[in-house]
Amino acid sequence: MSEHRGYLAEGPRVGIRPFTYEDADEFIARVRESKDLHHPWLAPPASPDAYASYAGRLIEDPTKAGFLVCEKGDGGAVAGFININNIVQGGFLCGALGYGAFAHAAGRGLMGEGLGLVVRYAFGPPLRLHRLEINVQPGNTASVALARRAGFRLEGFSPDFLYIDGAWRDHERWAITSDMVKR
Repeated sequence: MSEHRGYLAEGPRVGIRPFTYEDADEFIARVRESKDLHHPWLAPPASPDAYASYAGRLIEDPTKAGFLVCEKGDGGAVAGFININNIVQGGFLCGALGYGAFAHAAGRGLMGEGLGLVVRYAFGPPLRLHRLEINVQPGNTASVALARRAGFRLEGFSPDFLYIDGAWRDHERWAITSDMVKR
């Protein structure tokens, strides 16, 4: 771990920055430490090849933006990640958020601070999105609470929405728009 300069946005305790290929070792170690926290809700990449593929999509695909949430006072340790997927420009100006905390950071409010930074970044330049959505499995109480604390509103329920951990899973749809966020 080393303090990383070049945060896209900073709060009191965390900064957000883009994924890099060089983050593989720390990211994979954090994923392995967090296996029990993540299962059955998500399965982030846990090998060098899987990380390279995952990070490559976030770095190279213009319809995605990936952010590492890093602790400012802990040498830049990666506390979690937040991705904006399926970014659509034009009349829609929307993206779908996915996120995960790492075990050492869970329950400390770091992801809430990071999510606030990502939301404000997404609604400002260069993305200038109007709407962000989060799709959460109803039983994932920590993720539901994070969405609620960040000001997202519950908009509906989608049965069999995403294929996760070997089955199609129901999800709640949460959303926030730029006019709901004070800059």
